[in-house]
Amino acid sequence: MSDQKSKIAKQFMEAIPHSRALGMRLTHVSEGRADIEMDYDARFIGDPETGVIHGGAISALMDTCCGAAAMSHPASPGGTATIDLRIDYMRPATPGQMIRAHAECYHITRSVAFVRARATDDDDTLPVATATGTFTVEGK
Repeated sequence: MSDQKSKIAKQFMEAIPHSRALGMRLTHVSEGRADIEMDYDARFIGDPETGVIHGGAISALMDTCCGAAAMSHPASPGGTATIDLRIDYMRPATPGQMIRAHAECYHITRSVAFVRARATDDDDTLPVATATGTFTVEGK
C-alpha cells in the first residue's frame, strides 16, 4: 500500500472528533484492511452493574475501522461515508479489556465499497461483534 493511502487513512481517523474522544488508535492499515483499537474506559460503560462497554462505542469503533478499510483499498480514490452498516453483537465485551476491530474491504465498485469487520477483546475465540457494511466511494 502506498504511504499516501496510509497517510489519508490516519488523517481520516484524526479528523473525526468522536474517534478521538473514544481514544481510537489506528494500529494497521494496508490494501483494503484496517485494524483499530480502543482501550476500556469507564466513561463508555453501558451497564453500570456489570461494567460492560456500551454497544454504541463498539459500533463507532467498527464503523470507523470499516471506513478506513474502504479508503485504503487500491481502487478507492479517497473519501468515504457509511451507506449501511449491520452489526451483530455476539457477546458482551469483557470489562477492563481493550476492544480491537479488524475490517476488510472485499469488493469495490465505481460508487460502493463492501466491507466486513470483527471486534474482539482479549478472548479472540468468539468475537464481541461482527459487521457488514457498504460505504460510498468518493472522487471517481
